[in-house]
Amino acid sequence: MSENTGVSEERQLVVFDLNEEAYGVDISAVREIIRMQEITRVPRAPEFIEGVINLRGKVIPVVDLRSRFSMPGTERTDEHRIVVVDVGGQDIGMVVDAVTEVSRIPSSSIEPPSTVITTNDSEYLTGIVKSEEKLIILLDIAKVISDSEQVQLSEVQQLPDSAAA
Repeated sequence: MSENTGVSEERQLVVFDLNEEAYGVDISAVREIIRMQEITRVPRAPEFIEGVINLRGKVIPVVDLRSRFSMPGTERTDEHRIVVVDVGGQDIGMVVDAVTEVSRIPSSSIEPPSTVITTNDSEYLTGIVKSEEKLIILLDIAKVISDSEQVQLSEVQQLPDSAAA
């Protein structure tokens, strides 16, 4: 196998805004992007879960990424979206301020996150994309939700209908 084929590798990203910053996730983890809809609160759900939505008959837990990243809350607008992602074989909705683009990024434009900004809390950062217009913070969507939190999310999905009403 040749390590260098002479072709620049690219990554395709879904880019979204969160607290006036651009974030990107690999498109392969994104199932779909939907408009905001009513989110049903679930009693005694873990703090990081905003609630659940019914997406074509399937109950999907929803996480607000602003609160997940300890950012101030904001009034929901028509621009807000729920990005449904696959985390460990489980669909999870993530509320973002706006989805701005689907973009092809040359791998050469991705830098690892600086050791100055990386802590145990930021292990979900995989890099920073330098584009001409802006910097895009790359997220490893599988690490935004820990393994133990994934278990909690699956428990929320399996609540009886009366608990989610």
